[in-house]
Amino acid sequence: MVEKSNIDKLIDNLLDKSKDEPMKYGEQLVRIGGSEIQEKLIHVLKNGDMDDAFLATKVLALMDNKQASLDALFEVIHLPANQNKNGGLVSLIEEFDIIDKFVDLFRIYLFGNFKSATLAKVHLDYAEFDITPRTLKKAEKHFNHFLNNASNGDDFELKKAEAATILAELKEILDEEE
Repeated sequence: MVEKSNIDKLIDNLLDKSKDEPMKYGEQLVRIGGSEIQEKLIHVLKNGDMDDAFLATKVLALMDNKQASLDALFEVIHLPANQNKNGGLVSLIEEFDIIDKFVDLFRIYLFGNFKSATLAKVHLDYAEFDITPRTLKKAEKHFNHFLNNASNGDDFELKKAEAATILAELKEILDEEE
């Protein structure tokens, strides 16, 4: 078994901005594996700066039990304080199974900055999702929040139209399944 101090050293090296190849430490962490390392990396994801969160997520994407990591990733992405700087984290979503994450991606599309909204839209367009009436209801709730609270900026009308089309298509699919 690897000593706890060795794991901490590997994480410190992963996050050390002076290291040229931080992912070589991440790969060592993946080989060791286990819930302890996953918990420590999720802690970094939630509490580190965006660079540290990005590296932690890259390592978490290579580990088993990705669902807990994905939930933590969306939690960090959705934080209002991260809204204008979370594009890098959104870019890593594709490393995970997002079949149940339609609503999270829809929220990012509606409320994210340009980069994160664009990346979320690609996922919405091309990923497969498990859509239920409850999923549609949650998405509609976020859409209504967007309509009532978003500033009428340049992209408001475009997002409004695209989001309405997405929701209409989902409703049509669900109606066909009944």
